[in-house]
Amino acid sequence: MGLVHEFESQYWAKDTLVLGLDEAGRGPMAGPCVVAGVVFPKGYDHPLINDSKQLSDKKRRALSEIIYRDALCTYIEIIDAKTIDQKNIYQVVKEAMMKISIQSDVSVVLSDDMLLEIKDKTVVSIVKGDSRSISIAAASILAKTLRDDFMLELDAMYPEYGFKDHKGYGTQKHKEAILKYGRCDAHRKTFRFKDEAQLSLDI
Repeated sequence: MGLVHEFESQYWAKDTLVLGLDEAGRGPMAGPCVVAGVVFPKGYDHPLINDSKQLSDKKRRALSEIIYRDALCTYIEIIDAKTIDQKNIYQVVKEAMMKISIQSDVSVVLSDDMLLEIKDKTVVSIVKGDSRSISIAAASILAKTLRDDFMLELDAMYPEYGFKDHKGYGTQKHKEAILKYGRCDAHRKTFRFKDEAQLSLDI
């Protein structure tokens, strides 16, 4: 096997399908957060599916096509910066994962370190789930690939921030760009940093 089926195998053995959930974009200062869900056929394996952070962009994109092809179901929820500011990042990720779980007919949900309570479903929150569950790993690949596409689009709209390079994370160059140009509509205004005190909260 590729990724160890530490969790899926026990449910597949009972003829039960599993939904894996993960997100991309929880920590950046700009851009959306993308939450994805994946349901594979029982017994599914692919030796290259792993935590998206361990894969190159090229490999993630190739695997995304395979996941969309092989999965029984895939789900995507996109949360924009404005909604993140209104509710906070933890809450919007939780709500998106709840929504996907309720939409799915699958009775077992594996989440990447997110506690969920859903009626009539077994939910397992797994620390470092994207490196321990093939379903969560696949969800992480879909979420990361789609979010990167959004950041490339934002880079074309706002080239001065360098979104294509740092994908909205708080690198030194990104912080310097915010200090120089202020914030654009893609920035999460509640995500601030130490040297930003000189900026107006209205930017």
